[in-house]
Amino acid sequence: MWHMRKTSVRELHIHTSALVREAAEGGVIVIERRGEPVAELRPLSGKSSMPDSEKDRIFLSMKEVWDRMPLSSDSTKTIEEDRDR
Repeated sequence: MWHMRKTSVRELHIHTSALVREAAEGGVIVIERRGEPVAELRPLSGKSSMPDSEKDRIFLSMKEVWDRMPLSSDSTKTIEEDRDR
């Protein structure tokens, strides 16, 4: 399950194992010092922090771009033209 939360440096020090376990299970923990974000604890690989529905939306929008691209053309030119739309 994807989730993000904030915690303090002090809480990180006290609950390191639990926070690392939470990140390994897909969580993202923003570490704050005096209320200011200074770091993130997140998984390195395996579980994605992006919901499948968001991946599907991005893929479909990219597919629309790919479908408009001619098979044999300068892709840079096609992308530049697409930006102007």
